[in-house]
Amino acid sequence: MKPVLALVGRPNVGKSTLFNRLTKSRDAIVADFAGLTRDRHYGNARLGKHEFIVIDTGGFEPDASSGIYKEMARQTQQAVAEADIVVFVVDARDGLSAQDHDIANYLRRLGKPCLLVANKAEGMREGAQLAEFYELGLGEVLPVSAAHGQGIRSMVEMALEPLHLDDQEDEAEAEDGVIRLAVAGRPNVGKSTLINTWLGEERLVAFDMPGTTRDAIHVPLERNGQRYDLIDTAGLRRKGKVFEAIEKFSVVKTLQAIESAHVVLLLLDATQGVTDQDAHIAGYILESGRAVVLAVNKWDAVDDYQRELLQRSIETRLSFLKFAKMHFISARKRQGLGPLWESMNLAYRSAMCKMSTPVLTRLLLEAVQFQSPKRAGMFRPKLRYAHQGGMNPPVIVVHGNSLEHVTDAYKRFLEGRFRKEFKLEGTPLRIEMKTSHNPYKDD
Repeated sequence: MKPVLALVGRPNVGKSTLFNRLTKSRDAIVADFAGLTRDRHYGNARLGKHEFIVIDTGGFEPDASSGIYKEMARQTQQAVAEADIVVFVVDARDGLSAQDHDIANYLRRLGKPCLLVANKAEGMREGAQLAEFYELGLGEVLPVSAAHGQGIRSMVEMALEPLHLDDQEDEAEAEDGVIRLAVAGRPNVGKSTLINTWLGEERLVAFDMPGTTRDAIHVPLERNGQRYDLIDTAGLRRKGKVFEAIEKFSVVKTLQAIESAHVVLLLLDATQGVTDQDAHIAGYILESGRAVVLAVNKWDAVDDYQRELLQRSIETRLSFLKFAKMHFISARKRQGLGPLWESMNLAYRSAMCKMSTPVLTRLLLEAVQFQSPKRAGMFRPKLRYAHQGGMNPPVIVVHGNSLEHVTDAYKRFLEGRFRKEFKLEGTPLRIEMKTSHNPYKDD
């Protein structure tokens, strides 16, 4: 699962600038859930082949006792609890402050891995101006400039080094033949009820494996001979011989569960409609490239008029997931759960589908013959052949000339033909265009 870095520090030290630099975006919020202020933001970042989650927090005052500062402190403490490593940001220009000492004392008491970063250090080197920060007792001081991008790569490498990512990635891919299934959704949509229903009615549940703080909880489950690794984002624990679901919501656990899954079941609440939170989670699933199935829970609790409004709302607000199968269920009454399993299995098969180069190329040429791509000025894109470039999600790479002029509308046209031929349902399909290099271009 993706490691988590939390950016912590007093106000105006440049945490948000650093957050935007790491996520390569000025609006990198991927989740905005109830109970979270805007002072706690989540974003995706990458260094080489390693991806990680960054949490941006508001100004931190550990001993704040009232008002907005108390709420900001609570948000920051939650971010620190969710993180694998804390990046403590100080201001190299302003120098050391009493508030920096308070934050350092708090972090030392927690004993969590911490990296001390002096921001706004453009033009500085480790010397007299940075020496005072060693008083904090958090080890080496790393000078960076979030605004200018100086020292950022070194900072991330130092932060990720102790986490042994290569070992974790190898372990994650160890088991074959097991479908990793994540149940995602905002609090109180019925995730726990649905999971308890599955655990109560299926033939075999071997044991539960509670993970570390940063891991979602995995429950092996077997149904009709197929093994599943159920990744619960609500939190499961075992009490005696009975599995008890506890609604313990964590944004980080949800994001990591989505990343590590083959298929994500996105659960919606029929009584509340499609909210901004649902759209945020759905967007993150799409961005991650995971196969997805939509399930609208508590369908028995709404009348025909509400059902019609809800279906229109889903079509409008979640139109980018139109490839996903949608089911209307009642977890409490065990209605509609059989077809749900069929769709999840189909989504997994679609995500892992193997497509041969000759068939892809034939489909591509037939599509071009049926409808050529639009001409762009003097150039008309020439699509020559296609091959598969990856799975989960399936990636189709198209080769030819002047492909940078292929429109999004034409890509959607190609996607429709590929989906129909290979019966791809429940998974995103990515089409990449690669223009051939002309060796005589510069002559």
